Amino acid sequence: MTILKIATIGHPVLREVAREITREELASDDMQRFIDDLVETMVDANGAGLAANQVYRPIRVCAIWVKDNPRYPYKPNYPLTILVNPKLETSGEMFDNYEGCLSVPNLRGVAPRFAHVRVRGWDRRGDDVDLEVKGLTAGTFQHECDHLDGKVFLDRVTDTRTLTTWADFERYHLSGFIDRARAIVAKYGS
Repeated sequence: MTILKIATIGHPVLREVAREITREELASDDMQRFIDDLVETMVDANGAGLAANQVYRPIRVCAIWVKDNPRYPYKPNYPLTILVNPKLETSGEMFDNYEGCLSVPNLRGVAPRFAHVRVRGWDRRGDDVDLEVKGLTAGTFQHECDHLDGKVFLDRVTDTRTLTTWADFERYHLSGFIDRARAIVAKYGS
């Protein structure tokens, strides 16, 4: 497997709307290797998710996986999920989510997210996926699917005064956000 280079804010690929892929493309050895590399890159960077256009391939594929992630100690674990051509339906209440992004290094900010999403698409084998996701995990799914639509979390930040470096987030905001995150998990589950 290969660790891929991650595009950072300002690169045009992050603003492209990713194209859907066919089941035939998905089944190819090249695409399956790419998905393995996407996951490897996400794990290497301690990401909770990674979209294909973040590694310079503007196709509708993303990976989500949270397993005792040191970058996001407040996020509940979630099994490795590969989404192909995902479509989200959002509903219910919203919550303020302190987000960071591998493509926006050393910056965090509060983005409002829906507490409930329904995700439809395919898995890496081309089988249909129909998931309901709640809480902080719903925020992760929205974040990754935003990438596929050419958006970054900064586009969702409604109050730029919440922007902070990682060091200052940990120093001034982490403990308060952990309390809010626990309340979100208690209310909605993951």
